[in-house]
Amino acid sequence: MSTPQADSAEVTAWVSDAILAPSMHNAQPWQFRYVPTSGLLYLRLDLTRSMPRTDADNRGMHVGCGAALFNLRVAAAHAGWSARVRPLPDPADPSLLARVSFAERTESDAVAELHTAIGRRRSSREPFAEEPVPPALLDALREAAESEGAGLSLLGAWQVEAVLDVVEEAEQDEHLSLEERTEIARWTGAQAGEPDGIPSSAFGPRRHGGRAPVRDFAVGRPTPGRRSAVFENSPCLAVLGTSQDRPEDWLLAGQALERVLLRATAGGLSTSLNSQALEHAELRWLLRDPRSGANASFPQMLLRLGYGPLVAATPRRDVDDVLQIDAGHG
Repeated sequence: MSTPQADSAEVTAWVSDAILAPSMHNAQPWQFRYVPTSGLLYLRLDLTRSMPRTDADNRGMHVGCGAALFNLRVAAAHAGWSARVRPLPDPADPSLLARVSFAERTESDAVAELHTAIGRRRSSREPFAEEPVPPALLDALREAAESEGAGLSLLGAWQVEAVLDVVEEAEQDEHLSLEERTEIARWTGAQAGEPDGIPSSAFGPRRHGGRAPVRDFAVGRPTPGRRSAVFENSPCLAVLGTSQDRPEDWLLAGQALERVLLRATAGGLSTSLNSQALEHAELRWLLRDPRSGANASFPQMLLRLGYGPLVAATPRRDVDDVLQIDAGHG
């Protein structure tokens, strides 16, 4: 008896969910190719979307692609399939990040319940309420990271102060670097209708009070009509980390990150990501929580969690621009 294969329409629908994942500056650095005859889906880095100055080793690109992989797994599970991911299947081809096969599920998959959160997840640059996140929900987020082989360290008050100092130093370094500002400007401040990048409408307000680490993508550029606001004085911050710091770990970090974000979204939380300090090697290690344990030794992302207003989604490329299906099959 032949093994059932996912058809092209199903895979296209799953990839449509995959590309709703977050990525550094919303560059969307993924390219998929589906081969219906073999039932295999390949994920590659789209190197035309690299950021040589702020993401020299493509770590951030790997994390974004890992987040897309997790969305793909959720979408397939919701449709009754299991997505089996083989990361970095060809050492001679480093831009090939993963090979995914699909099989009809014979048992339940917990990730399927996260499907409704994919379209609701946002990266918010708005102020959050000072209302604390319930401990039970924070525990669920830690478990989400651990289930993917990563760690999530929730920061105490003194750690928050230390992290905010590191982020402030990263902001100062960025302000002084013309190369960094130029690269960031390429991906931010896009006009309405652009399929990628962060439009100025998603910058959020300027901060004139509070201490939440919200990146200002205006980077000194004028943004007409932009308002200002007071942010949290005691932000809820977490650092997601992995046990090693290889490309496969970055891909794992992305899957863990998206699982945490979807679980947070399902729990009613707003979320914000900050990679600013992580883009500076000399600052990145200062984000590590010494109590975080072996599975979080290498910081991969700084998260801000809380209760905030609904925000609009950032744009996405059309699925036909990121998915190739081998002609004549499926």
